[in-house]
Amino acid sequence: MALVDQHEDVRIAELSDIHSGYTARGRLDPLSEGGVPALQLRDVGTNGEAPGPDLQRYNLGKLSDRYFVRGGEVVFRSRGEPNAAAAIRDPLPEPVVVIVPLVIVRPDRDRVLPEYVAWAINQPDAQRRLGAEAQGTSLRMIPMAALENLEIAVPDLPTQKRIVELNALARQEGQLLRQLAASREELVGAILGDAAKAADQKEIA
Repeated sequence: MALVDQHEDVRIAELSDIHSGYTARGRLDPLSEGGVPALQLRDVGTNGEAPGPDLQRYNLGKLSDRYFVRGGEVVFRSRGEPNAAAAIRDPLPEPVVVIVPLVIVRPDRDRVLPEYVAWAINQPDAQRRLGAEAQGTSLRMIPMAALENLEIAVPDLPTQKRIVELNALARQEGQLLRQLAASREELVGAILGDAAKAADQKEIA
C-alpha cells in the first residue's frame, strides 16, 4: 500500500513486548460460571478477525499478569495456517487469559497501533516471510524469533489510523458482497425451482 512505502522497516520486537501465552497443565474443563475467560487458538479467526465476547471459562488458579490481555494487545496464531494476528478490543469487560499456541504482542502504543500491527502481520508479504521460517510438517509452527524479527513499515500514527480504517471498510465491503452473492444464489435457486415445478405441472396437465 502506498501509504507505507516511504517508511523504514522496524522489527516487531523493537515495537512490542512479545511472549507466549499460558501453557495449561492437563485437560481444560470449561465452567458454566466462575473462573476466568480464556482465549484459545480456535477463538482467533484465520483472517485476523477480532475475537468475539463468548469465550469459555476455566478454573486456572492464580496466574501471572503476563498471561492476561485487557484490551489493546495483539494475539498471533503461531500454530497451523494461516498464521494470522488479531487486535484485542479495548477495553475488555474483564481480563482474559491467553492460551498457547497463541502469542501475546503488547505494542508500544506511543509508536504503533495494535490494529496496525495485526494488519501488517497479516499482509501477504509478511505471511510469506513468516512461512519461510516455519518448523514442522504435519503441524506447522512459527518460532517466536521469527515473529520478533519480522520487520514492518512504521508510518506515523495518523497514517496508521487511516490504514486501519481503510482495511475495516474493505472488510465490511467484502462481507456485504459475500452476503449479496449468497442472497442472489438463493433467489436464482428459488426462481429455477418454481420454473421447474411449473413445467412439471404443465406436462401432467
